[in-house]
Amino acid sequence: MSKDLKLNFLIVEPEENFVTRGIPSRKIANKDHTYEIFDNVPIWVYDVDKIITSIEKERAFMSDSLGMLTPGKKVSLKEWDPKDTKNIKNKEEIRQETDQLKERFAELQSKLFTEKKQAVLFVFQGMDCSGKDGVIKQVFSNLNPAGVTVHSFKSPTTEELSHDFLWRAHSVTPGRGYIAAFNRSYYEDVLITRVHGQVSDKQAKRNIKHIKHFEQLLLDSGVKVVKIFLHISKQFQLEKLIDRIEKPRKNWKLDPSDLQERKFWKQYTQYYEEVLELSATKQAPWYVVPSDNRWYRDYTVLRIAVQTLEEMKLSDPDPRPELKALLPELYKERDKK
Repeated sequence: MSKDLKLNFLIVEPEENFVTRGIPSRKIANKDHTYEIFDNVPIWVYDVDKIITSIEKERAFMSDSLGMLTPGKKVSLKEWDPKDTKNIKNKEEIRQETDQLKERFAELQSKLFTEKKQAVLFVFQGMDCSGKDGVIKQVFSNLNPAGVTVHSFKSPTTEELSHDFLWRAHSVTPGRGYIAAFNRSYYEDVLITRVHGQVSDKQAKRNIKHIKHFEQLLLDSGVKVVKIFLHISKQFQLEKLIDRIEKPRKNWKLDPSDLQERKFWKQYTQYYEEVLELSATKQAPWYVVPSDNRWYRDYTVLRIAVQTLEEMKLSDPDPRPELKALLPELYKERDKK
């Protein structure tokens, strides 16, 4: 096996006794374990079995460190610290990686747009002040705007209320080649409506089943669905609400109803936990992203976005050999100059 070959990185347990020949490593922790990561590792450092083991650990670690929920597992948001940054001290520490992720995201979006075979829907949910607008702006700002749509779900209109609750969402899902970001979504119809008694618990759970069928329809049509819950603390929300009132330039961000909705924090938390548990699937996963630190929120969502598109196995469009027949005429025109 060639010693010139390298793996992008390997993840191992710190106590495992591997000969790393002085290769620098870094430690990253999730809620259960601490792992040691070796970047750009020559292939000769590990045998094949250890490489396979590392790849399996990498997949498990990446999913867990990004906050992806296990389908069918009971969800308690108390298990996630909204302030958690996975031992990353500040945004300066990840600035270079963030820039690289943005470049890669743009490259993958270009392939998605030109391939025109698949699409991606990013659904953003969270309490008021969780930063849905902000994260969409930060994460998607480097993309070609011609291939991105953003839709904010407000109170339904009279026309929308005359249809089933998924009607208004279906019309703005992305076509093949496009990325769509939903700021709030059809999930509001099993959250705020339930908090305020507009639907019964029985109807809400029936609607969650409809949502799962809807998302499966999108998946069957080539639309990857990724759902992200921006997790903030009640104290963080309080500080944000005060800030929006104290600073005139931010007054526009405050809806007086936000103060009323805050009183239902406990109910929203309970219903979010049920929604996350009942609607998380392997094909349409939910991610819980700690969001009290905006820079970490943006970084994590960017990682989720890049990982999502990487897994879609995007390719450049098929070549069109027949176009070469047009070259002689173009060459002739060019040579006259």
